[in-house]
Amino acid sequence: MLKISIGTHLQVTGPGARQRLLPQLLVLLATVHESGNLREACGKIGVSYRHAWGMIRDGRELFGAPLVAMSRGRGATLTSLGERLLWADRRIAARLSPALDSLASEVEVELERALRDAKVVLRIHASHGFAVQTLRDYLAEQDIPIDLKYRDSAEALASLQKASCDLAGFHVPVGEFQAPALEHYARWLKPRAHRLIHLAKRRQGLMVAAGNPKHIRSARDLERGNVTFVNRQPGSGTRMLLDLLLRKERLDGRNISGYNNGEFTHAAVAAYIASGMADVGLGVEPAARQFNLEFIPVATENYFFICDKETLRLPAVEQAINIMSSDVFRARVSKLPGYEGALSGTVLGIHDAFPEAAKSAKRRPALVL
Repeated sequence: MLKISIGTHLQVTGPGARQRLLPQLLVLLATVHESGNLREACGKIGVSYRHAWGMIRDGRELFGAPLVAMSRGRGATLTSLGERLLWADRRIAARLSPALDSLASEVEVELERALRDAKVVLRIHASHGFAVQTLRDYLAEQDIPIDLKYRDSAEALASLQKASCDLAGFHVPVGEFQAPALEHYARWLKPRAHRLIHLAKRRQGLMVAAGNPKHIRSARDLERGNVTFVNRQPGSGTRMLLDLLLRKERLDGRNISGYNNGEFTHAAVAAYIASGMADVGLGVEPAARQFNLEFIPVATENYFFICDKETLRLPAVEQAINIMSSDVFRARVSKLPGYEGALSGTVLGIHDAFPEAAKSAKRRPALVL
């Protein structure tokens, strides 16, 4: 199966309508930022020292200010402008990657149909996450066509109800927040008609800058006047988890600076913090590690795919379940920081997955489980 990748790049128009593409310059800046030495950075990216100097000089002419500061015996560091440019590029990639991945998936499917007249395509609508990305990559390796669209948890469940997808991905906290989360999702969950496929267990936590300069420890610190927060978009499971945390602590989101600033992925939240635009956000651990942030765990949750029980008999779904339950895939998931893949591919009934909620439903008919 063909594997399509769609990326982003920055193009800047400077004085005199000069247009410059910046991908190679940004790679150089990122490597200088990591190594602190221009000559070492040149070796890592495979360009000559002279060519690197030329890129840096062109960048200074384009922006009217230096991007790299050089000092004898102290190596190279990015200027404030250089750092801002680098973090802008990383935020763009983090924010747009889900949409571009979904588009790439659509293009793959259309080309596959044209080349092979492929009729069986696995349609997945899912909340964005690192285990989902791992599954997409693995399915591509196994030559299984997949039409993946990233949706927040509520949108994914609504898509399943409309028969717009075969599998819908959503995540549910473990412990005290499970019952209220299930109440939120209850209108889409049908125990007799639906089955769950366990994808991963993962940790959500507060992501803060390295060294935790604002000494943030819990949700109670979010209302402090010197703390700026970056949220997820309304409808996402992570935003719901935050609101449950705030309700537990009797906090009001209106008192949190940045509560209404919503990003669409965990990585975008992490990039926002790493660039200094916020002090803290809620997300999964791989995103924090990707941007060298500290991670303070606050909740564990299970990520599931849900489907009609008849869908389990579709060849593409059977293949996906076999892959998810394989030792190789479970090991891949378990290598993600804060993730566990021991139960990946396990098929469960809703009552089996949430026995306490089922008991509660008998006492409270409003919860239709």
